[in-house]
Amino acid sequence: MARYTGPKTKIARKFGEPIFGADKTLSKKNYPPGQHGNNRRRKTSEYGIQLREKQKAKYTYGVLERQFRNLFEKAARSRGITGEVLLQLLECRLDNIVFRLGLAKTRAAARQLVLHRHVVVDGKVVNIPSYSVKPGQIVSVREKSKSLEVIGDALSGYNHGKYLWIEWDQSVMGGKLLHLPAREDIPENIKEQSIVELYSK
Repeated sequence: MARYTGPKTKIARKFGEPIFGADKTLSKKNYPPGQHGNNRRRKTSEYGIQLREKQKAKYTYGVLERQFRNLFEKAARSRGITGEVLLQLLECRLDNIVFRLGLAKTRAAARQLVLHRHVVVDGKVVNIPSYSVKPGQIVSVREKSKSLEVIGDALSGYNHGKYLWIEWDQSVMGGKLLHLPAREDIPENIKEQSIVELYSK
């Protein structure tokens, strides 16, 4: 299955944000990679800013170009503000919900758990990371996978009250998607309006 497998620190430095999770290198080198990383003064064009926001969203949620385009077109056809709907669609991906529940430390690790059939939705195994979770559905760890060390490590000390649209249930080691998140509740630093403007050209 296609996914980004290149150097993650380099990408995080390009955006100046830990979009793949905590990164020690980023705190030491908080400037873009490359020979002139610290001395670039060239002004970015409007198109460049829009493209940067799209790339940031793609890398943050681990989505490839065609998938992202399809999600944007789905958001554009939906009711509501296109940019906000796009972020809601990204947030409701199964791998992202697993990450938000604290079952994995990164979205890449969450994707791995889903692909390896450790995650169930309403009691049924789903191994498609892009599966769209609907409000009311319960995402939890498969019974025989509950003792996995990697899940225990991720859950250790995790604050389950962080996201208001997800309700944690310790008894099933999972949680319910209560409703679609409002834009102000999504913590990602993405200017979705720039993405809308880019695709509207």
